[in-house]
Amino acid sequence: MSDKEKKVADAEANAPVEEVKETAQPEAAEAKAEEVKEEVVAEEETKEVVAEETEAAVEEKAEVAEEAPEVVAEEAPEVVAEEVKEEKSNEPAEFDWEALGKKQDGYSTEERDKLESLYGNTLSSIVEHEVIDGTVVSISSREVVVNIGYKSDGVIPFNEFRYNPDLKAGDTVEIYVENQEDSSGQMVLSHKKARILKSWDRINAAYDNDEIINGFVKCRTKGGLIVDVFGIEAFLPGSQIDVKPIRDYDIYVEKTMEFKVVKINHEYKNVVVSHKALIEDELEQQKAEIIAKLEKGQVLEGTVKNITSYGVFIDLGGVDGLIHITDLSWGRINHPEEVVELDQKLKVVILDFDDNKKRIALGLKQLTPHPWDSLDENLKVGDKVKGKVVVLADYGAFIEIAAGVEGLIHVSEMSWSQHLRTAQDFLKVGDEVEAVILTLDREERRMSLGMKQLMPDPWSNIRDRYPVNSKHKATVRNFTNFGIFVEIEEGVDGLIHISDLSWSKKIKHPAEFTKIGEEIEVMVLDVDEENRRLSLGHKQLEENPWDVFETVFTVGSVHQGTVISANDKGAVVSLPYGVEGFAPMRHLKKEDGSTVKGDETIDFKVIEFSKDNKKIILSHTRLFEEDQRAAKVRTAEKAKSDAQSSKRAVRKVNEKLEKTTLGDLGVLANLKSEIEKEEKKNN
Repeated sequence: MSDKEKKVADAEANAPVEEVKETAQPEAAEAKAEEVKEEVVAEEETKEVVAEETEAAVEEKAEVAEEAPEVVAEEAPEVVAEEVKEEKSNEPAEFDWEALGKKQDGYSTEERDKLESLYGNTLSSIVEHEVIDGTVVSISSREVVVNIGYKSDGVIPFNEFRYNPDLKAGDTVEIYVENQEDSSGQMVLSHKKARILKSWDRINAAYDNDEIINGFVKCRTKGGLIVDVFGIEAFLPGSQIDVKPIRDYDIYVEKTMEFKVVKINHEYKNVVVSHKALIEDELEQQKAEIIAKLEKGQVLEGTVKNITSYGVFIDLGGVDGLIHITDLSWGRINHPEEVVELDQKLKVVILDFDDNKKRIALGLKQLTPHPWDSLDENLKVGDKVKGKVVVLADYGAFIEIAAGVEGLIHVSEMSWSQHLRTAQDFLKVGDEVEAVILTLDREERRMSLGMKQLMPDPWSNIRDRYPVNSKHKATVRNFTNFGIFVEIEEGVDGLIHISDLSWSKKIKHPAEFTKIGEEIEVMVLDVDEENRRLSLGHKQLEENPWDVFETVFTVGSVHQGTVISANDKGAVVSLPYGVEGFAPMRHLKKEDGSTVKGDETIDFKVIEFSKDNKKIILSHTRLFEEDQRAAKVRTAEKAKSDAQSSKRAVRKVNEKLEKTTLGDLGVLANLKSEIEKEEKKNN
């Protein structure tokens, strides 16, 4: 045993055991440890190596005494006793070669393990990256001090607790241990991370158990609000804030409210909460009571909940109904906002509801008398009324005489004109018009009106203003295959037949002669006042040229003409004076065997003329066929005359033969041969 060990053992042995037991208080243990430490320090000056070992042992005992004074006090007598026994033993201890040159420890391995276990039991076991409970020690404006049972307290920023304004010292909070000791020796804790780690478990539990939870409304976003629930940002849709439509979301920002979890998306870590669900249960009971009492014709009071282009939704105290735009007013309106406004209280009547009473049709105008019932009883057909154009259609215009009382002016009653037009050509919405009542049905609540009746009928004295053979100017309005419809004045139309357009030209379609919208001169041919029809003509304005053509284009006369069109049957030929003729195909053959072609100018012979039918038949072939026929006639006539001359000569010869003798026979034979030769030449 070394000197140091002996002195320590002697010091400990000299301390009475009973005294240690009686004074097993922290102060006594500390005083004893200090005395031992002073003795060791005194010897440290002379024996440096021994002093270092002794100092280490004494300091270790002193630390044990400071951290756990009671335990040291209780165990001190036993330790002293054991050391005294070892000192009295004269048996040398076994030399530990492995400890040679190493720092010597004053405690055995068993003693050291025992002391370490005693010291470790006084501290909490802290594991990093786990969530534990801690106790709030103090709170300041910037930080919160939390005790987690470790050798030192932790500090957490105060903003991590802003969701809990009621936090106070002594409260238990969840703490996440990020690091037991940072570079400055402080623990790194987080309350926010602890909440996030456990928040999903809490949210799932709240969703499964239909639990009511608290949340802090952080800010407004598109379509709703962002709510802090257990440290997780959840979405509160605008439709789930309240049973009534909320138009200003900002009033809920930075408020703590109660919610229910209505939807969780684990894949995207999304949570949807609802405040409306908390009050719906109560409203469902009210709604059931209201629906059970619904009856058609019942009058209820409600509040305008929402306005759309097609109607108004009314809150009847937990159940909604719809007033269609047509049931808001007896008169026509363009939008429900012209009649009602949001949050306005109204009395409405129940018009209808389905079997399940989920759709309720309401009415507002039904609470006031129908305007037709208060219509002037003296109003009758033929009376003049004034009104405003409220609706325009192609077929007519609806005129509002009074609120809810309308009449229709058909487009045919807007003007005396017979041309098809639309109501937009005469009126526009908002115009103030005057009209005459044409029909009135109070039972069916229908009325037809007319505007043209306020103007004189142009057909009333038509014969005086447009007598037969009178000349006028008209406007072309429409074409048909058989003629042209023209308008002489508003409401007075007439027809020019296609055959009355031109004396000389054959017109297949009126579009070849004029255009729509052009002005044309006409002559009245006939007046049908009963059917409101005028028969008009254009060619009658000029003298009939066929009277002159009859003397010019006589049968057999030859004229130069130009082929303007041709087909399988023949060709149309333009002749002088603007008249046209027709040449059949067999009369278009030329002398050389070819056929007359289009646009070719050549002589034609008139072979037929009809004044009544205005028809001229021409032929080019006849021109050379007659010359050939005349030549043949002339040749035939000459041959005939020559033959007759020969016959006469033969007859004379025969007469002379009777007087001749046999001596003259040779002469006669020669004469006969000469005559035969001459006949051959002539043939």
